[in-house]
Amino acid sequence: MAEKKDWTNPSSSEASSPEVLQIENVEHRAAREPAHAEHGPLIDHQIPQADAIQAHPELYWSRIRRLCREPFSEFLGTFILLMFGDGVVAQVVLSGGTKGNYQSISWGWGLGVMLGVYTAGISGAHLNPAVTFANCVFRKFSWKKFPIYMFAQTLGAFCASGVVYANYKSAIDVFEGGPDIRTVGLNTSSAGIFCTYPAPFMTKTGQFFSEFVASTLLMFLIYALKDDGNLGAGNLTPLGLFFIIFGIGACFGWETGYAINLARDFGPRLMSYFLGYGHGVWSAGNYYFWVPMVAPFFGCTFGGWLYDMFLFTGESPINTPWMGLRRLVQPGRAKSVSSSQV
Repeated sequence: MAEKKDWTNPSSSEASSPEVLQIENVEHRAAREPAHAEHGPLIDHQIPQADAIQAHPELYWSRIRRLCREPFSEFLGTFILLMFGDGVVAQVVLSGGTKGNYQSISWGWGLGVMLGVYTAGISGAHLNPAVTFANCVFRKFSWKKFPIYMFAQTLGAFCASGVVYANYKSAIDVFEGGPDIRTVGLNTSSAGIFCTYPAPFMTKTGQFFSEFVASTLLMFLIYALKDDGNLGAGNLTPLGLFFIIFGIGACFGWETGYAINLARDFGPRLMSYFLGYGHGVWSAGNYYFWVPMVAPFFGCTFGGWLYDMFLFTGESPINTPWMGLRRLVQPGRAKSVSSSQV
């Protein structure tokens, strides 16, 4: 007669089987995880494929790829973003508007962001140092990863703009008036293909405010898309990002070109300088170049603060004592409070 198993006895072999232990671990994590915790693209790299077993993990390149997968992901995601973004601007500008118009540019950048997010979901698909910074502030993203992500994103944009230049070099030669002519700020200038330049009437305050507003909208809406305590976009987040970028371009892109991204602007600007566009890439617009490098950090941080302050009920510094300021004033006490809540 078969022995009857006691499923309630924790000392039984079945209770300690791998399947049971896995279920217990999942339940334990769920119990510790706060309500409406955000994961997935644009927040972190906790996606279903993250724990997939790779083929031949013992291979040398497999080990390198596993170690550098997140920077590779951000590099390639930003690369895709710029290929479509700079590519559509090149086609519209160099064709004199016969092969597209301003709306085409909004479509191209929106598609670039959407496809870049699909490409870089492994790393969280930030594609923007300011988005990474805001996630470090509000979503416990590792500060140690911030400089690595920023470098990978900027390098991806830098390389993509070089590929776009190589693809359109013959058209640029004709548009500029010769193979050795590269200008900034003229009617026949092609520098605007690669990075943003402000409208002539914009003051420095207006330039900064325009980029600040667009960046605030970007981060606020990213958190809205990722908030499961709100409607949330789930797997449709990349499509939602397409409409966000399209909308920002269509409604706020005229004055400064809606860079809203240090990597997207500085990487191609540096490439255009190396390609012979000269000092004008830095001095144009009364030295506008620093605005799209700095303003997105302020805008994205403010946008994240707005969403968490008034709508988000999950884990965030805003939803802690003193709205997170206790960590600065009383760091030891903040640690003891957070550990007692675990």
